[in-house]
Amino acid sequence: MATLTYVYADQTAVLGPLATYAEPHCYDLCEQHSVRMTAPVGWEVVRLTPDPDALRPSSDDLEALADAVREAARPRETVPPMIEVGRRGHLRVLRADVEL
Repeated sequence: MATLTYVYADQTAVLGPLATYAEPHCYDLCEQHSVRMTAPVGWEVVRLTPDPDALRPSSDDLEALADAVREAARPRETVPPMIEVGRRGHLRVLRADVEL
């Protein structure tokens, strides 16, 4: 799998690792199509091949996952209910129903 990106100003097609987010002018290709991909006449094709070791999960990834699980399991503070005390058009004035 690979992501194809066109740089029209430079007449270049860049074929690299899968992108982590969608962008205009980017297209994800399967293995078969990424190998056989050609660009229009006069265009340059740049093929980026990442280091296979860099694609494997690292200890940083595992720590980030563990931190996310701990954060999700942490009890949340309850938010006091809000009472509407005024309105002007689509705006509302809210007051927490708690004595300070």
